[in-house]
Amino acid sequence: MDKPLDQEIRGVRVNATPGQRPMLIDGVDTCVALFAQRCAKLGKRTAHREKDFGIWQAYSWADYYDAAENIGMGLARLGLKRGEVVSILSEDRKEWLYFDMGIQCVGAIASGVYTTDSASQLEYLLRDSGSTFLVVENDEQLDKFLEIADQATQIKKVIILDDDGLHDLNDDRFMFLDELYEIGAAHSAANPDMFAESIKTVAPSDTGLLIYTSGTTGAPKGAMLSQENILATIETSLHSVPVFDTDEQLCFLPLSHVLERSVSAYSPIAAGCTVNFAESPETVFDNLQELSPHTFTAVPRVWEKVYSRVTVLAQEATGIGRLAYGLAVKAGMKRAEYLLDNKPVPAITAANYALWNVLVLKNLRRMLGLDRIRRATTGAAPISPELLKWYAAIGVNLLEGYGMTENAGICSLNCVGANKIGTVGQAVAGVELKIAEDGEILTKGLNSFKGYWHNNEKTAETFTHDGWLRTGDVGNIDDDGFLSITGRLKDIIITAGGKNITPAEIESRLKFSHYISDAVVIGDRRKYLTCLVMIDQENVEKFAQDGKIPFSDFASLCAAPEINALIKAEVAAVNKEFARVEQIKDFRLINVLLTAEDDELTATMKLKRGLVEEKHKALIEQMYS
Repeated sequence: MDKPLDQEIRGVRVNATPGQRPMLIDGVDTCVALFAQRCAKLGKRTAHREKDFGIWQAYSWADYYDAAENIGMGLARLGLKRGEVVSILSEDRKEWLYFDMGIQCVGAIASGVYTTDSASQLEYLLRDSGSTFLVVENDEQLDKFLEIADQATQIKKVIILDDDGLHDLNDDRFMFLDELYEIGAAHSAANPDMFAESIKTVAPSDTGLLIYTSGTTGAPKGAMLSQENILATIETSLHSVPVFDTDEQLCFLPLSHVLERSVSAYSPIAAGCTVNFAESPETVFDNLQELSPHTFTAVPRVWEKVYSRVTVLAQEATGIGRLAYGLAVKAGMKRAEYLLDNKPVPAITAANYALWNVLVLKNLRRMLGLDRIRRATTGAAPISPELLKWYAAIGVNLLEGYGMTENAGICSLNCVGANKIGTVGQAVAGVELKIAEDGEILTKGLNSFKGYWHNNEKTAETFTHDGWLRTGDVGNIDDDGFLSITGRLKDIIITAGGKNITPAEIESRLKFSHYISDAVVIGDRRKYLTCLVMIDQENVEKFAQDGKIPFSDFASLCAAPEINALIKAEVAAVNKEFARVEQIKDFRLINVLLTAEDDELTATMKLKRGLVEEKHKALIEQMYS
C-alpha cells in the first residue's frame, strides 16, 4: 500500500506499468477504498443528477457516501453477512449505485437483475446466487417477486425504492428504502467507525460483483468479478478512454450489464465526474439533447436510431435543406477519410469542412445533443463501418471496442488517432491478446474474472492451462495489433457438404443495411444457407410510406410483397461479397416487433440464436421444404 506511484493521468496516480500487481490507484487497492477516498475529497461537488418533476436535481459525493453507509449498515443490522449476495431489480437511478457501493463496502456482493426479466427468471437468479436480500424499484417489479415468493424463501427482506401505490403494504418481509436508511443511520450512530473499518477489511481478491451473462445461448452463469478486476478496468479506462472531472455523462443502458456498470459506476469514481440518469429508456434521445454530454456510450442499435432520425428529417426537409445536408456530409466524408487513415487533412479539404461545419454540421450536432461530445463509444454487437464513417463525417468520434463480462467489460478499443474501422481496436492498457490455433480470441490481464459462481467445471473450461481467458469468439489480429472479430466459435456452421462457415460475418454484413435490424443465418448440417431477418421498423416504415405501400401493423408491413422485395435486394447485394457456398438462398421476415422484454432478445438487443431458431422453426422448415 505504501509503494510509490510514478505515473499520473489527469491528476489520478496509477501504477507505472498497467496491469502490474499490486493494482493501485491513488494508493488504494480496492474500488470501495477508492470510493471512500473520492467522497471524502469531493464532498459537496455533484456526483449525480436525475429528474424530479421535470427538473434536474443534483446530488453530491457526500450524499453518495452517506446513502451507501446507511444502506450497508442497515443491511448488516438486518443480518447481511460478508460474502452474501444482494440482488437489485431496478431501472437506472442514483439509488442503484448507492446500493452497489453500500453492499460492497460491507464485504457483500452486488448482483443486478434486468427489469425485463420475468418472474421465473428472477426466481432462477435468486436461487442460483443464494441472494439473502432483494431490492425492487416499484410495485411492477415487486409483483414479479410476489409470483415466486413461496420459492424464494431464502430472501430475508425485500427493500422497495418507490412506495407509490404500496402505502397499504403490510408484511414483515417487505420494507421501504426510508426504513432501511433509518436502521442504517441508527446502527452507524451506535457504531461510528464500523463502516469505515469494514471498507478497510475488503481485500483485492474479494468478490464485489456477481454479473449474470445474458448470452445468446444457455442458462445465465454468474461471473464473479473481484475488487482487483474492477480496479483493473478503472485503470484501463484512465489509460485508454480517460474521463475528466469536468465531464457530464448520461447513464441509460442497464446497470446490470458490465458495460454500463463500468462506464457509469466505476470510471466516474476514479475521475470524479458527473453522471446524469436518463428518465427512462424511452426518453434517452430527449435527455441526450438536454444534457449534451462530453462522453456517451451506447449499443449499435441506439447509434443506428440516431442516424435513422437524421435521415428521415433530411428527407422531409426542403430542397435547399436536403442539398445543404448532402454537401455537408460529403465534405465531412472527405475529411474523415484522411482522419481515419491517420493522415494530415489537406488545407482545401479542411477549409471546405470548416465552412459546412458552421453552416450545417454544428447545428446538427447541437440538435442531436452531441455538440459537446469529446468521445463516443459503441460495443456489445457489431456496428456498420459506413455508420462509423457517417459519425466521423458529422464531427463525432465514435469508437468501437470489445469486451465481455468475463474480462470486466473491456479488452480492446479503437482510440482517436489509432482507429481502424472494421476492427474493435488494439489491446487496452494492461491486457494481452492472442489468437489460438483454432482461431479463438484469448485474453489475459488483471481484469480476467475469478470464475463462475458455484461452477468450477465451467470456470476450468473458460481458462487455458496457462491462464489465458477463452472468449468463445473467433477473430484475427493484424500486423498493427488491431483485432477483428469474425464470429462465435460455437456458432460455426458445418454444411451438409462439410464446409465450415462463420455466420456472424454474413449476419454483420446484413445488419449494415439500413433496412435490416438483425439477422440469424441458418444452415448447420443443411444443403444451403437461409436467414431469419428482423427489419428496422423506422426505416422500413418510412420506405413504405414514401412508396405508398399499404400496411396496418408490423405483421402486415412484413407481409407486404414490396417489403419482401426490398429485403431480397439487400440480401442479394450482400451475397455478392461471399463465395457461392456462403450465400443466402432464402430468407423469412420475423413478423413480430421484438423488444428487450421478449425472450428472443438479450438486454443489449442481440438476437438469441437458439431461442429464435426454436420459436421460428416453422419458418425455417418452409425454406428447406
